[in-house]
Amino acid sequence: MALLLLIGFLLVVLIGVPIGFAMGFITISSFAALGGSMLIIPQKLFSGMDNFTYLCIPLYILASEIMASGGLTEKIVHFCDCLVGHVTGGLAHVNILGSMFFAGISGSATADASGLGRIEIDMMDKAGYPRDYAAAVTAASAIIGPIIPPSSIMIIYAVVAGNVSVSKMFLGGFLPGVLLGLSEMVICYFMAKRYNHPKRMQRTPMKEILKSTVETLPSLLLPVIILGGIASGVFTATESGAVAVLYAMLVAGLMMKTLSWKELFNCCIRTAKTTANVLFIIAVASAMGWAITTLQIPQQIIAFCMNYIHSPTVFLIFVNILLLLIGMILDQSPALLIMVPILLPVALAYGIDPLHFGLLVCINLTVGLITPPVGMTLFVTANVGEIKLTALFKQIWPFVGVCLLVLALVTFVPALTLMIPNLLLGGSV
Repeated sequence: MALLLLIGFLLVVLIGVPIGFAMGFITISSFAALGGSMLIIPQKLFSGMDNFTYLCIPLYILASEIMASGGLTEKIVHFCDCLVGHVTGGLAHVNILGSMFFAGISGSATADASGLGRIEIDMMDKAGYPRDYAAAVTAASAIIGPIIPPSSIMIIYAVVAGNVSVSKMFLGGFLPGVLLGLSEMVICYFMAKRYNHPKRMQRTPMKEILKSTVETLPSLLLPVIILGGIASGVFTATESGAVAVLYAMLVAGLMMKTLSWKELFNCCIRTAKTTANVLFIIAVASAMGWAITTLQIPQQIIAFCMNYIHSPTVFLIFVNILLLLIGMILDQSPALLIMVPILLPVALAYGIDPLHFGLLVCINLTVGLITPPVGMTLFVTANVGEIKLTALFKQIWPFVGVCLLVLALVTFVPALTLMIPNLLLGGSV
């Protein structure tokens, strides 16, 4: 029965049905086949969203919309160009560094690829870089967004896991996100050496760097305020979302004077649409969890792992392979909501730290966003950059390789994810 439902789900997704509706179709089919009352579905839909922690999601989205509407993207790109535009690899480094800064504001690969993407691709294209390579750098750097906090997928994992702190998830993602960005810059350096990519021959004058720093600093302080407030205990991760919105309004509306009431209204509309998409999937996944539990899928996977996998290391390798395949097909939110309730109990049975496991899962699914043949961020970037998807596939593989290397380090060196949260917030999850 479980296999039939899985096959049905994949078929519905592959024919182009939106993921939320595909999950709803399978949920209703499961309720009907297993004899569950359809009256339970509305209750499950509501209870799935009825969690205070999810308030972070619309607040962070609104903060990023406000900052982006205030001309933030252009200022970040110019600031990064002043810092690293003269290094071998030139604008590719600017692209990646810009995404690392923007990640602390948007927390979304799609927002990064669609917001900074067109500016970065056009800038690299005009400077003489191959357009498909520029798009590959943009896609690869965009996936830093969900890793460097804040991050909506980390919020979702923390809620689904039940005993993991959102604050620790945020702090734990910082070091892997920075490591991923630096690794991608190393790849760009060697690619620039090999293909003689252009770069700016002169360093930016210190006067121009200081001017750009002053212009960009208010925007870049947002992630510092969020992480600093959480680490110091001034506010919780949920409360930090409200602080982020207030700060974004002060910066864009009062300091930069680029946010009108009309634009603020448009930001709220876009936030509502994006939030509705996420919460709809969360609600449907909650109802889908009933079918998964009734079919005893988690128990069956636990039994399989205990019978055939006798080492936590082998289990982590198995999880990485499984999630990479799933991440190529599903978006991060539904993949988390479906797989975490199944895999987390097994991880706990092997004595794996749930915080480490959660960050591993989030990073793994994020890498899936740029892994052919599906890779959701690849589709967004190809559309934004107006290039063929097949050309992007050819250029993205070196970046997938370095992402897998970082994923391996995160998997087998837990200190990369646990050191900062345990140092600042203590050893308990």
